Amino acid sequence: MFKILAKLNKLLLPSFTKKGLDIAKAKKWHKAMIGYRYYVTTRALDC
Repeated sequence: MFKILAKLNKLLLPSFTKKGLDIAKAKKWHKAMIGYRYYVTTRALDC
């Protein structure tokens, strides 16, 4: 399930590292999205 979510995240959600987003200056919703993507990616790698 997490592997499918990770693929969907890659297709649908923006990549903040490619945009050069500074984490220290990121808004709360940016941080929440980064945390969500991190959670899904780490769970997909554990499977």
